[in-house]
Amino acid sequence: MRQQQEWLAAAIEAAHTGGAVLRDWMGRFSVREKSRSNLVTEADEASQSAIVESLRKHFPDHGFLGEENLNERTTGTECFWVIDPLDGTTNYVHGFPYFAVSIALSVRGQLEVGVIYDPLKQETFAAIRSGGATRNGERIQTSGEDQPSQAFGMASLPVATDPGNPAVQRFLKSLSHLQTVQRSGSAALNLAYLACGRIDAFWSSSLSAWDVAAGALLVQESGGSITNLKGDKFDIFVPSLLAASTDPLRLKLLDVLS
Repeated sequence: MRQQQEWLAAAIEAAHTGGAVLRDWMGRFSVREKSRSNLVTEADEASQSAIVESLRKHFPDHGFLGEENLNERTTGTECFWVIDPLDGTTNYVHGFPYFAVSIALSVRGQLEVGVIYDPLKQETFAAIRSGGATRNGERIQTSGEDQPSQAFGMASLPVATDPGNPAVQRFLKSLSHLQTVQRSGSAALNLAYLACGRIDAFWSSSLSAWDVAAGALLVQESGGSITNLKGDKFDIFVPSLLAASTDPLRLKLLDVLS
């Protein structure tokens, strides 16, 4: 547990460092497209560099995997950080206040710590494997909702998608089963909000490891349930996720979203 606490403290420090960079860049960055509707800003890259520098000073032997062309892992790397320096780039570019920094640590294939930091609300969501989850140091738990008809759902859709995409069809189908379903643009915050009871479910078939690693641990450690969209074990490297406040709700949503 002491080692986990050291990892977590370093992750929180790095997340706050990256968040400060994002606040500093607001309104003065340039933007380019990685692909259609997939934006990257100078802020993304500056935040990632600051995060890596912060973590490396504590753990020089650790590897790194990040959204902005970062893959410093070698075969047999036991410890590596999974980083999204700006989850919700399009929101950030448009001044919509729903974006975050996401950092997780994988040790021998197992997520050990996860941190999601909202630099505008200054909310720090943190989790330790088998140690629970917190928001600004206070313990959190999911809502406990187990009925789709009473659930607030969030869906992630692929960028620049078309109406025939299965993810869009899944979204449309869910509308008649849940109390409300929305799309926010930040998977990390969706998972953090699920962990603290603000929403009840989140699903996606198009996310990367850095989008979901920290949030997946938060959901697990706050009493939530997470699998892939087939109900099998969740894997951060497979773009299929269904997270819910309770296992009964997740099982019912499997039927709704199939």
